[in-house]
Amino acid sequence: MSWACRVREAVFSSSSTGFRIRAAQGQAADHGFAGWAERVAATLFFTFFPADCRICGSPLLRVSRIPVCEACLLALRPLQGSYCTVCGEALHVPACVDPVEADGLDAGQREARCLLCQRVGPPFERAVAYGSYDGGLRDLINVLKFPQVRPAAEVLGRMLAETIANLEQAMPVGTIVVVPVPLHTRKQAQRGFNQAEMIARSGLKQLSRPKRFELCTGRLVRRRETGSQIGLTRHQRRENLRGAFAVSDPTRILNRDVLLVDDVYTTGTTASECARVLRRAGAARVWVATVARTLKISDVISLAGMFSVPGSQFSVNPSSCTENRELRTGN
Repeated sequence: MSWACRVREAVFSSSSTGFRIRAAQGQAADHGFAGWAERVAATLFFTFFPADCRICGSPLLRVSRIPVCEACLLALRPLQGSYCTVCGEALHVPACVDPVEADGLDAGQREARCLLCQRVGPPFERAVAYGSYDGGLRDLINVLKFPQVRPAAEVLGRMLAETIANLEQAMPVGTIVVVPVPLHTRKQAQRGFNQAEMIARSGLKQLSRPKRFELCTGRLVRRRETGSQIGLTRHQRRENLRGAFAVSDPTRILNRDVLLVDDVYTTGTTASECARVLRRAGAARVWVATVARTLKISDVISLAGMFSVPGSQFSVNPSSCTENRELRTGN
């Protein structure tokens, strides 16, 4: 009997051991033996190397490629609520607006923008994210970036694929160029990979129409290392990133729509700077998709046609709205 064997890397990580094993799994006509061998390996492993979920701390009871329990993975939910249709910031909805009536408006009438996007439009068309950068999703992203548990990119890629699928409805026809936010060469060499690129590769494979998206790496480059953005004001963040990015081959993006992909959207400074550089290099439009984003909650919204809808009973005087607002973030 000929055996076709493959080696599957199973990652188990606990706060005490950080242990990694490679489980050789025989794959042949008799799949029962492979399953039995895997169960035996799991039993022996957990006997000598118990591991805990990196999110909730509960013991891992099943062999898994990532140190996160099934319950925590199932608890990762997409954003729900009211968000800016440009940058994706969470919005307060005025208490005087009836959500049922608002849902009856068409897409143009329900378009909402945060105060910042009303004042200064960003250089990208729209930014969307799967979930809020907190709790379990933040921990899962950190599992990929810092302990370097690469299989976590598959789970994050599924979330990105769902986000891109929703964004695709608003994008024009034709092939979309996908550009991951780059790391500086020194930082990427130190880490061993670019998490944005890994998540993008995984996400594109899980799309229903993957051929519509063309992954383009190495065209957007980070020319210099930038210091940490933590604790900086918006103006300081812009100055920190000014001149950090460049396009190495503008012909690949000339007059084309570009989808910029990253793991986290924090203040939008990085996405805006990358989009600005891509636009200057000739990109027609830039869209942004991330796995997670921080939510600061915008106090002001503007709904096109919301306060005066022709032919509808839905009419609200903005001055009559009270300061009592309902927080609708879904988190």
